[in-house]
Amino acid sequence: MSGIVTDVVSDVRGRLLGAHTVPGAHVRSPISWIALHRRRIAVTDSAAVVLAMLVTVLLAHYGVVGTTTSLEVLSAFAGVIATAWIVGLSLMRTRDVRVLGRGPAEYQRVFLASWWLFASIAVVSYVTTLETSRGFVLVAFPLGLGAVLVSRLALRGSLRKARAAGVAARSVVAVGRREQVSRLVHDFHDDPMSGYRVIGVCIPGAEQAGDSTVAGVPVLGDLESAASVVGVTDTDCVAVAGSDAMTADAVKRLGWALEPAGVDMMLTTELMDVAGPRIMVTPTEGMSLVHVDAPRFSGPRYVLKSTIDWFGALAITVVLAPVMIGIAAAVAMTSRGPVLYRQERVGRNGDTFGMLKFRSMRTGADAEVAELAAENDGSGPLFKMRDDPRVTRLGKVLRRYSLDELPQLFNVLRGQMSLVGPRPPLPVEVSAYEDHVHRRLLVKPGLTGLWQVGGRSDLSWDASVRLDVYYVENWTIFLDLMLIAKTARAIVSGSGAY
Repeated sequence: MSGIVTDVVSDVRGRLLGAHTVPGAHVRSPISWIALHRRRIAVTDSAAVVLAMLVTVLLAHYGVVGTTTSLEVLSAFAGVIATAWIVGLSLMRTRDVRVLGRGPAEYQRVFLASWWLFASIAVVSYVTTLETSRGFVLVAFPLGLGAVLVSRLALRGSLRKARAAGVAARSVVAVGRREQVSRLVHDFHDDPMSGYRVIGVCIPGAEQAGDSTVAGVPVLGDLESAASVVGVTDTDCVAVAGSDAMTADAVKRLGWALEPAGVDMMLTTELMDVAGPRIMVTPTEGMSLVHVDAPRFSGPRYVLKSTIDWFGALAITVVLAPVMIGIAAAVAMTSRGPVLYRQERVGRNGDTFGMLKFRSMRTGADAEVAELAAENDGSGPLFKMRDDPRVTRLGKVLRRYSLDELPQLFNVLRGQMSLVGPRPPLPVEVSAYEDHVHRRLLVKPGLTGLWQVGGRSDLSWDASVRLDVYYVENWTIFLDLMLIAKTARAIVSGSGAY
């Protein structure tokens, strides 16, 4: 038996050091990028919390926060809260590597850790009538939470840049049948932001004849030798692709073998475009059941979304009113025609409404579409031109930075649109929809959405549809907040808009 293991180890070493070595095959250094990034988060979290406490103490001391408590007591109280907050962020696993770098889970955990801490303080304050507690809840919570989230956002940006450059990814050994493993390799490598890099695969011996690679990644062994392969490559995690390649007992034994080395094991599913919040695993006798919640298009959560939409649109309209007035004046002075352009679009459940924009084309531009059809740069039923002769000089600037879409805030206030949602389609587009695409109409169209931050006009029709349907099926309030933040960055860069 020892001789077999030795042969496997030698063979794997040879394959990793041979002609088929892929970028990312490595032996982890004593301080990996994971540990370094988590240390940075721990330091910035602590600094953000301490800074928030310091500001709160100063505001209370100088009378901005109403309290008669002495500076010494305030400082001691702030120290207790800061310590509890930092510990709470750790206990809620906000630095778990599996939630870092993408998706809203990291921010959700930060919010929940902060919320539970200050909810507890609020209860204690109510029961004991501690004046000091009330003041700190009202000031320290938004200050500290905002500071922690901003620091997390900045660190996420640096992590994503590192991943885009081909580093800061967890090494993976994929185990399963050739076809399923190949699909997993493509999924990970086509999306550097996933944070995973497959450095080798283990496939059934019967499928190893001929090509010694899978999607450019070397075959390091068969299913039975997966644990030995992991020991040689010193990988970060193992991904078992598909459930038909290995029995439940084999997966269990593999997990036991990986446990001493601290290597994660992931089991992939064939669920497509289903986000984490909709998935729940419940144990039963001898197995685990994966539940997939149906998408929600009504109920308290959707009412909350509509409420946030209305108040958010109102606040943005008030803040940007001077900008909108200036744009309206510029449109009126630089070209003939109305300031606003009203176009019929399809909203929730197929209801049509008049979507508003600042006019960015010359008057009568709609009648010229047939003449320009041969120069269409759009895909599917979309009509787009990179250098559209109908667009005015001012209109090019407005479109580049999406300023022409600001009047849609009034559509949001009227309940016809949402701040975040699928792209509002034209009736002619809807008439060409396949059956599954009609799911885009189950929610209100959005002023922004995954299509806005995912490439805007550079997206293909299929990619645009997939993003919209994904949003409809998996929307959450946290996802909406993240998309609003990302939209600001997309607008500033002006990429993909024409």
